Amino acid sequence: MSLRDFQAMPVEPLVASAGPEDGWLPVHMVNVLHTDDEMQSLATEVLGVPVEVRAVPVSFHWDLGDGSTITTSTAGAPYPSEEITAEYAFEGWYDVTLTTTFSGQFSVAGGEWQDIDGTIEVASDPVPIYSKSLESRLVDGAVPVDEEGDPWVPERTAETEGPQDPDATHREI
Repeated sequence: MSLRDFQAMPVEPLVASAGPEDGWLPVHMVNVLHTDDEMQSLATEVLGVPVEVRAVPVSFHWDLGDGSTITTSTAGAPYPSEEITAEYAFEGWYDVTLTTTFSGQFSVAGGEWQDIDGTIEVASDPVPIYSKSLESRLVDGAVPVDEEGDPWVPERTAETEGPQDPDATHREI
């Protein structure tokens, strides 16, 4: 099996997880990034012979949408883990994208596993997240807090897109 054959296989993108479930987090708050790093098994035939292919995630490249990127060899873990984290410096909408590098192996008719020369990259669907500037203010303690209505997150438009961070970095974890 060649690299070209491996590239043609239907390797599924991993599901990227970023930020809280409700899709927003405060500016300068830790954004926890993670995904599932399970190997994928795929079956095909080559010249009528059954071939099993394994796609193994070996590297994860996170693009935070503000110019910062992170490359790691681990998939991270959900909060409270802070194995892979980032912060936004500005308010606005950002797309967090994950590109996973997979190595491959194949087995012909149940035989010994053999490495495929080279790797493939598979991009995941972007995760939209809103970075919100919060300000503290005095409130009337007698007025109940509207847990459903606050904080207000605007619709995504060209005006609400987050700016690029002039201090953006690339980190290797």
